[in-house]
Amino acid sequence: MNSSDSTVILGAGIIGVSTAYYLSQSKPGSSIHLIESSPELFASASGKAGGFLAADWYGPASAPLGLLSFRLHKQLADEHDGARKWGYSRSTGASFAEGQDNMKEEDKEGEWLENGRSRAEVAGSHEFVEGEGPAWLTRRKGDGYDVISADETVAQVDPLRLSQFLLEECRKRGVQVHQPATPTSISTDDNDTMTALNVKQDDGSKTQIPCTSLLFACGAWTPKVFRSLFPSSPLKPPISPYAGHSIVVSSPHWTTSHEQNGCHAIFSSSSSGFSPELISRIGGEIYIAGLNDGSIPLPDLATEAKIEDSAIEELKKTAERMCGIPGQEVKVLREGLCFRPVTPRGEPILCQVEEKKLGGVKSSGGVFVAAGHGPWGISLSLGTGLVMSEMIRGVKTSCKVGRLGMQ
Repeated sequence: MNSSDSTVILGAGIIGVSTAYYLSQSKPGSSIHLIESSPELFASASGKAGGFLAADWYGPASAPLGLLSFRLHKQLADEHDGARKWGYSRSTGASFAEGQDNMKEEDKEGEWLENGRSRAEVAGSHEFVEGEGPAWLTRRKGDGYDVISADETVAQVDPLRLSQFLLEECRKRGVQVHQPATPTSISTDDNDTMTALNVKQDDGSKTQIPCTSLLFACGAWTPKVFRSLFPSSPLKPPISPYAGHSIVVSSPHWTTSHEQNGCHAIFSSSSSGFSPELISRIGGEIYIAGLNDGSIPLPDLATEAKIEDSAIEELKKTAERMCGIPGQEVKVLREGLCFRPVTPRGEPILCQVEEKKLGGVKSSGGVFVAAGHGPWGISLSLGTGLVMSEMIRGVKTSCKVGRLGMQ
């Protein structure tokens, strides 16, 4: 690459900052530009996802990327004290099935006595037993708990703190961050070759950023941004938004003294109409999600997402039933709504866009897409960042991603 090369990354979420992080190891940071339109960084999935990491929970096309990314997460944590800085921890993945008798609505009303059930059954157990679940998970007679993965194949991070760490490292290397800034159009030379990206700042001023390589890492917003910059292209990235509400709660049974047993990710079945996911994280947090909706429209900006009170109430009920302590109210620390980018195949898209599909625009350094990771954006983030940085540099990628192209 010569001194005139300039890479523009659209989207400063975890995929974008991971790419900038690895690219800046081989390229001057000043030639890398992160563009983010939201007035708040990491306002969607990069800051509000669960942060569960897995080495081998993927389909065949994503499996090599999953292994690479899991290894990179551990390597990054070992090198930069990830346990302290972003809560990297070993974890256990488990399935949990509530016994049908334990999900009766009348128990929530305190009518356990009239229904012939014992006080102990309703209160549940809150002790840590290896192989039977963490202390913060309420377990009652008839519940089923099965370990899926443990120790060396699953881990846990706080996605917001990890994203913030990556961005800070990028800034230290001179990566230029433009935020909030909205991309408006592409400038080309007399040969129709892309030379710059035109952006509008929050104050209404306009800026032209040199651009020879362009990466779309806008998550669920990728199709919209791609169409705005390449209006003559016949290509429409097959990515759609999938909204998910979440809450973060605390529990007296998940504190620093319990962290030595590691984190847990519980994937449960429920009679409430959705499958709750409960994830403990270093720092006394339990993340609860699983209430997803593909019909909620994607807002123009991540900060404009409208949390639905009914969804939060449903999650609170889940927290009370599955983490609650008799006589104590579950303390909710945060509420969230994020939009995960999903594809029809259930696999992310990591590829260079064919020049013939750019609607007449040429590119000396290439146009790329890295989006559509669904619920695995945090887990696959570092592997995606490394692979995309290698694609942009034109070198052999660290794992095979040929089956993750755009179809």
